[in-house]
Amino acid sequence: MTPSITPELLRRFDVPGPRYTSYPTADRFVEAFGAGDYERALAQRAGEAARPLSLYVHIPFCESLCYYCACNKIITKHHERAAPYLAYLAKEVALHAAILGTGQPVSQLHLGGGSPTFLSDDELRELMALLRRNFAIAPGAECSIEIDPRTVDGERLRALARLGFNRLSFGVQDFDPAVQKAVHRVQPFEQVEALMREARAIGFESINVDLIYGLPKQTAQSFARTLAQVTQLRPDRIALYGYAHLPERFKPQRRIVAVELPGAAAKIDLLSQALAAFLGAGYAYIGMDHFALPNDSLAVARRQGRLHRNFQGYSTQADCDLVGLGISAIGKVGATYSQNAKTMEEYCDALDQDRLPVVRGLALSRDDLARRAVVMALMCQGRVDFETIETAWLLDFQGYFTAELEELQALQEQGLVTVDATGIQVTPQGWFFVRAVAMVFDRYLQADRNRSRFSRIL
Repeated sequence: MTPSITPELLRRFDVPGPRYTSYPTADRFVEAFGAGDYERALAQRAGEAARPLSLYVHIPFCESLCYYCACNKIITKHHERAAPYLAYLAKEVALHAAILGTGQPVSQLHLGGGSPTFLSDDELRELMALLRRNFAIAPGAECSIEIDPRTVDGERLRALARLGFNRLSFGVQDFDPAVQKAVHRVQPFEQVEALMREARAIGFESINVDLIYGLPKQTAQSFARTLAQVTQLRPDRIALYGYAHLPERFKPQRRIVAVELPGAAAKIDLLSQALAAFLGAGYAYIGMDHFALPNDSLAVARRQGRLHRNFQGYSTQADCDLVGLGISAIGKVGATYSQNAKTMEEYCDALDQDRLPVVRGLALSRDDLARRAVVMALMCQGRVDFETIETAWLLDFQGYFTAELEELQALQEQGLVTVDATGIQVTPQGWFFVRAVAMVFDRYLQADRNRSRFSRIL
């Protein structure tokens, strides 16, 4: 581990806070923003010069329940439920095309869930054909899909490659059998190892592995074995998330035996272990739970100051509009955010009425936009240049953010940032706690001290 990142420092900043996949964060969306507001944002985009889009498609189905999961999903073994859902997705795409026109360029596509691999090869083929008929997926576009290793084999991976997917994300979480049993997700290391070997032979450009620390029955010894196995697999990227036990909000988590969870100090030690293991294995720390091999495009973008952030996390793509399709999907178009209905009934009912299924969102104010620029500069580049913000938003930075700059003094004394007359620089040490730095500029968070709804920032 980097010598300056001590367990003591990790404990000090183990507080609740947003992940800043957007600013303002999704918990600030309001129902006063509806389908009509979203349609106006789409129409405004249609009248502008075509900029590349990012597409997100939510496939909510899973065959079995993972107890830790906080995603919007539908647990079913009835695969016939996918066909009507795809028909409704087609309706939603058609409503977008009616406003945007067909042929909008797409530089990034992501299928998430749930488990997108719940769909059969024919259904995935149908979905990709639908998207290609209505959007222009650019040559070389990043096309990624989340993989449940229990639902694919080598032939399925080859089918995904033929459909144009060039990036995979494997949900692993932990390789220890006792931990897997405790969270109801059993998948042997050998199964994932074989799939990753196959994926590399096929030629996928980037392979990500998702891990979670803080799960029930995780110990320093068991997690050390998992970390060693992951580094042995050598994925291009690793996403390492802290488990947030919020059973009052997420019903599946009530099946987790709370006394089997690592305590706060033990959880921090697990994070400390992971940082040491991945940095020691040559991975670059991208920020906010993400690691990448030095030659991966995400690590290159980080070095070159081209990192961006959207609802899927860190990205190499420019800050482009995002169209979210499917239940609960979130979009960002112009100066607006929007979210679809979270239940199948409400989602389908809106589309049956030929109405986009947006149920809440936000039209960003000038203050929101200025603060978003600051938050994203911190989260992605680790630096805020005062003059850049002043020129873009016609404000005096030190006058506008007087209170925030005063609050930063404490973080500067702790070695997380340096502040001078030209800007704010996150230190190498501070990069591991960048959420804490960004929180200083969150006007909503400063006004609302009830942060218990957020996961902890470490």
